[in-house]
Amino acid sequence: MDGVPGQNAMPRPSIEGRRLAAVHRYQILDTPPDGAFDKVASLAARIFSVPFAAVAIVDSDRVWFKATFGLGGTTQMGRDPGLCASAILEGTPYVVTDAAVDPRTAAHPLVRGELGIRFYAAAPITTPDGVHIGTVNVLDTRPREVSAAQLAALQDLAALVMDQLELRLSAMRTLATERRMRTDAERLATALQRTLLPPALPRVPGLHAAAAYHTASPDEVGGDFYDLFPLDDGRWAFFLGDVCGKGADAAALTSLTRYTLRAAAIYDPDPCAALANLDSVLKGEYQGDNPRYCTALFGVLHSEDDGGVLVTLAGGGHPPALALRTNGTVEPVPTAGGQLIGLLPNPHFARTSVRLGPGDALLLYTDGLTEARGADGTMLGDEGLAAHLATATWQDADSLLSAVHKLLTDLGAGVHDDTALLALSVPVRRTEPLQETW
Repeated sequence: MDGVPGQNAMPRPSIEGRRLAAVHRYQILDTPPDGAFDKVASLAARIFSVPFAAVAIVDSDRVWFKATFGLGGTTQMGRDPGLCASAILEGTPYVVTDAAVDPRTAAHPLVRGELGIRFYAAAPITTPDGVHIGTVNVLDTRPREVSAAQLAALQDLAALVMDQLELRLSAMRTLATERRMRTDAERLATALQRTLLPPALPRVPGLHAAAAYHTASPDEVGGDFYDLFPLDDGRWAFFLGDVCGKGADAAALTSLTRYTLRAAAIYDPDPCAALANLDSVLKGEYQGDNPRYCTALFGVLHSEDDGGVLVTLAGGGHPPALALRTNGTVEPVPTAGGQLIGLLPNPHFARTSVRLGPGDALLLYTDGLTEARGADGTMLGDEGLAAHLATATWQDADSLLSAVHKLLTDLGAGVHDDTALLALSVPVRRTEPLQETW
């Protein structure tokens, strides 16, 4: 180094570039106060019995203080040569016993200014690859001598700061990795969930149909499902249900369930027969100590001459559908007695029929809706849902789902499970029969 030692506070450009890269790598500049670094500054001051101490990081044009002791609200200062800016050029402790007469420091603002610093000692904060990014330093307003033990302690404190920076960097990298993994998982879950549900409901002549899927956890594939499709005889079939579990296993079970019910309906459109067929398939696929089961409602729509729709509905362990009438009443459709699908030796599936007149609607939902809780912890339940819908304003299937969506939004954090919704409404006026058009 040319000139008086310590007065040239800038290393060679190649070294300085590497040093600044290390400073930026640790992402420590301009971060909020941290108790761990504050304790280092306080301990350094006690070891040397001095009024001032700091943990300093040297940036390209400033010295920034991560922690200070006795320096008030000082957070940074210019990169003037003589103190911190010069100390990072040394690989060992940098000591100035009397700054007022030492040529390295006599012109420094902290020495010439109001504070009148006379003593300075610093140990470099050195990265594992040997780069000095800052110092742990102590200062006094009177000249001082230091002992080897004090300097060794100062070096230990600088090493402790480096350990904290490494731990912090490791934590940030882990968090970044987790965020990337979470984002990837959310994208995968969303893509997989879409494959398990129809991309869009078909248009059913003379009927309004709408469906929605409310996800409680964006990075986890749920097991709720629904579908609406034509039968060979001109009628339409639909189903909605919920498989046990979450994740990949639930996704596989959901896919099997959905396509089995579709195939079963084409083979035999009787709702109870479709559920019984699914029960046999699940028992054949999942045997032994790991049974897999689901709940479901399966229905067939048949148009009537007066514009109404007759719904034949069967249930297997699923919450009842709700019939919403034009007079404002909400009626549970009784499928009580229907048992879980795929679990019991000889399950019973309950069947019933309900008529929807012009202006009426049918709502099917999974239990993520009724098991949601309000701010007071009270579960919504079937009765709470019915009471909410009785006061809601809706005109068709879409606006009915909007009313349910508002309810889920209002419950907010109280919704802990996915919710699938399927709404079917009969227009007040209908001029065409309920049949498939090709």
